[in-house]
Amino acid sequence: MSKVKNGVLLMLLVSALTACGNKDSAGSDTPAASGKAIEFVTTQDSSPLIINAALFDTPAAKEFLATGKNPYIGNAEAEAKGKKIFQLYSCTQCHGPDAKGQVGPGLVGPTFKYPKDATNKGMFETIWHGTNGGMGAKGVGLMDPTDPKNGITPDELLKVIAWIRTQGTVTGNE
Repeated sequence: MSKVKNGVLLMLLVSALTACGNKDSAGSDTPAASGKAIEFVTTQDSSPLIINAALFDTPAAKEFLATGKNPYIGNAEAEAKGKKIFQLYSCTQCHGPDAKGQVGPGLVGPTFKYPKDATNKGMFETIWHGTNGGMGAKGVGLMDPTDPKNGITPDELLKVIAWIRTQGTVTGNE
């Protein structure tokens, strides 16, 4: 009888430990808890795009890295900051003050020059690493290779994308 009890207790303990291993500090199952992250690709040729995970240094950026969803969508404060960043980096010169296009293509959809930009992950990749069509990389360390601190951070880029999404009907988190 004690062997049966010990066996049942051992099974319960193993089950409990296994369940604990799949939870993050908040107790929820997430890709980040298992160490997984989305994989980025370049817009130019879909080759792997390696971005240092340490650059994703805010809770929102970490959530995006784990899920590909932009947590700033619908956050008015973040969207307002995104508009300022869009203006600061002179995005308005090519894409217009409302991101609907000027010299460069519109960014609001529903049709996109690069169809992957309908998703927040795709738009992130396009802006971070640049395009074949003339837009240079904007990501930190890429915008000006001589200055590794120059460029937009992942958190700033997510805010810009959140603001861009307010200008059209595509949220990118679908």
